[in-house]
Amino acid sequence: MDILFAGSIIGLGVILIGILFFIIHILICIWGYRDARRLGRSPEFALLVVLGLLFFPIVGLIIYLLIRRA
Repeated sequence: MDILFAGSIIGLGVILIGILFFIIHILICIWGYRDARRLGRSPEFALLVVLGLLFFPIVGLIIYLLIRRA
């Protein structure tokens, strides 16, 4: 019985960490859009930033941080 309880606690922790990463991912996408618009970029460019961050989270963020001031 204790092993089943420990497994369910670990499973719950994994689910909560997954939800946390998902929320952070969405917040980064929102930040990327707002930052691109704040820097005077076009709405199309901001949408491309969001799509890049949405489908390629880590690589997209690194690329955006490198080109955002260009």
